Amino acid sequence: MDTQYDDFRDMVRRLAADRIAPHAGDVDDKERFPEEGWAALREAEVAGLPYAGALGGGDGDLLSQVIAVEEVAAACGSTALVLLVNWAGTSTVVSHGSDELKAEIVPRVAAGDAGAAWCMTEPTVGSDLSAIATTARPDGTDWRLTGQKRFISNAPWADWYAVLARSGGTQDFGVFMVHRDDPGVSFGPHEKKMGMRGSPTADVNFDGVRLPASRVVADPVQGYRYINGELNTSRALIAAQALGVAQGAFDAAVAYTCERHQFGQPLSRFQMLRGMVADMAVKIESARALLYDAVGLIMDGNPRARGRISMAKLLCSDNAMSVTTDAVQLHGGYGYVRDYPVERMMRDAKITQIYEGTNQIQRLLVAKSVYEGR
Repeated sequence: MDTQYDDFRDMVRRLAADRIAPHAGDVDDKERFPEEGWAALREAEVAGLPYAGALGGGDGDLLSQVIAVEEVAAACGSTALVLLVNWAGTSTVVSHGSDELKAEIVPRVAAGDAGAAWCMTEPTVGSDLSAIATTARPDGTDWRLTGQKRFISNAPWADWYAVLARSGGTQDFGVFMVHRDDPGVSFGPHEKKMGMRGSPTADVNFDGVRLPASRVVADPVQGYRYINGELNTSRALIAAQALGVAQGAFDAAVAYTCERHQFGQPLSRFQMLRGMVADMAVKIESARALLYDAVGLIMDGNPRARGRISMAKLLCSDNAMSVTTDAVQLHGGYGYVRDYPVERMMRDAKITQIYEGTNQIQRLLVAKSVYEGR
């Protein structure tokens, strides 16, 4: 890896250790927004990493984004989720939006002064996006948006919501940019979650929300294609988040087994525990290698990227669940109490197997890529 990436990783790692990790337990315990972590990311200009310099961003490529998410997640999964959802919520605008729409939304998000989210999941729609019931109907030169979105990360904190809605026939969908203050927008109660408790999550409701035509991302019937085109990137970021959580739990477990003594010697001297640590290390490094390979394919525009990133999302999240579970085991009874971070990390890891396409869906996508390759 280039020195520039190494230097960037070191910077984010120090930032996470000094400014984010000390507050992660409190954020989880109180289920509050990670204000300290977000402030640190804003000050370091990490919030604007993927955006063009002309829009106030840092011109960071996908690999730098993956590294940032990985290092932040090793300290606090919730803070990493707020960050990557901001990027996902603006990705369609950046890729396909008009210059006017980009200028309206991106600079404040890049500066960390505004938040973003994307709205796809509905009460009866998860993996099957084609079944979306939220509708957008023309109203003169404007549009009227009606429907309900569920499990929306960054809601109601975010200012901007990229909403996938049915805009015509059975295959016609558009992406509509909705502001939190638009009349007709409301939010459900805060979801009480198993993990990622510092990431705000709620329903977003649209009751005949009127939107000007300028708030539609490009072609109002091509939104499904636009969103599908962003899934490679968003899955890479979720895989990086899972990988970071696994790394954080692994580092904590290694430190604990070096310090904790039983039978007159540190736990790190016991052969069975060493075997567990070795397996955890292999799972982390193999997942990282696959993720970085997939990221390289995405950045090169290689058509094999879609299958490969599904493999990476699958492996990173499954391995994160395994590694964090073993980290709890290596802590013994202390792993089961909130005084140590590994129980939080185990809870955080679980959702990475579910969102951004469940791992069952990822397996179907991997198999599809295998057969298409033949």
